[in-house]
Amino acid sequence: MLLTWFGHSNFRLEEDGLTIVVDPFFEGNSKAPCGWQSLDKVDAVLVTHDHGDHVGQAAEICQATGATLVCLFDTVPKMKGLGVPGEQILGMNLGGTLEVAGLRVKMVQAFHSSATGSPAGFILTFPGGFCAYHSGDTALFSDMKLFRRFFDIDLAMLPMGGWFTMDAVEAAVACSFLNCRNVAPMHWGTFPILAQDTDAFGAALKEHAPETRLLGLTPGIPAEVA
Repeated sequence: MLLTWFGHSNFRLEEDGLTIVVDPFFEGNSKAPCGWQSLDKVDAVLVTHDHGDHVGQAAEICQATGATLVCLFDTVPKMKGLGVPGEQILGMNLGGTLEVAGLRVKMVQAFHSSATGSPAGFILTFPGGFCAYHSGDTALFSDMKLFRRFFDIDLAMLPMGGWFTMDAVEAAVACSFLNCRNVAPMHWGTFPILAQDTDAFGAALKEHAPETRLLGLTPGIPAEVA
């Protein structure tokens, strides 16, 4: 897996010839080292919920690349209104699974808010078997323990900035629930009210989930994840 973090909750995942982008917030993202135009080949764009710092430039990317957009069914009209052609959108709902370009996408719950429908997370299984979980914006919830019964999670992308989502300690506990091999912290440092570094998360991880490896990602620099 080649993982690129563009700041906030914006990730590109490249594996098995597929390029997947989740919550592509570039414009207004203080940590993004480049614009959305730097993305050339994109097979699918996934949006966890309809807040502006997660929808980001999903519409522009889909228009420019022809990528399929995956989002909550209730959010489809909003994305059409932003200019994404209807034939490029796959709307789904919590608990559902679909396949796009060989990627299996499971939509799972998140505890947050959204103007259209419910916020969500995604568990992604690539053709070669690599499994990644992007939680979206969420509070800690105990049903994360169930995910490990159905999925062997290689990578979790979890918020730890506090205020709007889990904080560092809660995100570390989430890792213990998920039994994930690697974790990429997200939703921090972008705005002054969020945590400004991952130090507290690293310390909490050693206490609550010492088997999980903390990825030290630099925005815009791809990192290999085993």
